Amino acid sequence: MPKARPQANLSIGELARETGASLRSIRHYDDHRLLSSVRAENGYRVFSALAVTQVRQIQRLIGAGFSLAEIREFPDCMRMIEGAAACSETTEVQRRRLASIERQIAELEQRRSRLRQMLEKGQQADRDPV
Repeated sequence: MPKARPQANLSIGELARETGASLRSIRHYDDHRLLSSVRAENGYRVFSALAVTQVRQIQRLIGAGFSLAEIREFPDCMRMIEGAAACSETTEVQRRRLASIERQIAELEQRRSRLRQMLEKGQQADRDPV
């Protein structure tokens, strides 16, 4: 279990180490307004300790198939609570995402079946004398 951090500001490198996200990903999330950073006097991005939770949750949501645009529209109950699986405001969009994934799986299964049939017919033709 990760150690609790005191409420301190984090550099982008520290945030990357805490979350396992790449620097590029963190910049990308910040550029898409999924994180909130400020610029230090030296011009570097500085994040609050809450950003650790936010990055982890963003990663979970991306892993579930959501785009950054969709995640940006999620309420705080999904973006600010690490491990949040659902909240009443997101149930419908989660159901739509699940339906989309299930359609994609069905389509892939049909393609697999067609390809298997093609291969079987091709192998049969290879065995049959001309």
